[in-house]
Amino acid sequence: MDSVLLMDEAAIKRALTRISYEILEKNRGVKDIVLVGIKTRGEFLADRIAKRIESIEDTTITSFAIDITNYRDDQEKNGGMIPVKSNLGIAREENYPIDNKYVVLVDDVLYTGRTIRSAMDALIDLGRPKRIGLAVLIDRGHRELPIRADFVGKNIPTSRSETVDVSITEIDDNDQVTLIKED
Repeated sequence: MDSVLLMDEAAIKRALTRISYEILEKNRGVKDIVLVGIKTRGEFLADRIAKRIESIEDTTITSFAIDITNYRDDQEKNGGMIPVKSNLGIAREENYPIDNKYVVLVDDVLYTGRTIRSAMDALIDLGRPKRIGLAVLIDRGHRELPIRADFVGKNIPTSRSETVDVSITEIDDNDQVTLIKED
């Protein structure tokens, strides 16, 4: 296997800063913004974006994580049955209200769109946002569902045999994005 470094720590930082400004521009400020990171790496990316927005606007942004495990359509459990969608798996102690808010879902890699569909299902179980946006660090193409990101750190066209690996300091001890090519 060959791997190619696509983004280093500085490039990731720049991309997240740009995404933060783009979110503010699209929303015309911070009013009613809630960032929701898709576990696991999206959670930490959402926190980073929230901190950047807070430093730009000198205000607090609501940010929390959501676990979409029970909403995925590729997880078979209980003899082929998908479990009842009752455990939202919110990472924080409180359930933040999303009703009538501009919710920005945050994830590391957008690929087929199925993870995002699952996250939207989970969000709708939490409440009724005014609108939902999507921010991703990497968009690698190959959509199976009609989903697109509103805010993209980097578009990286890939083949289906390639893998995009996102490492972040909070989990992996370094920040980088690599493309892994199968031989």
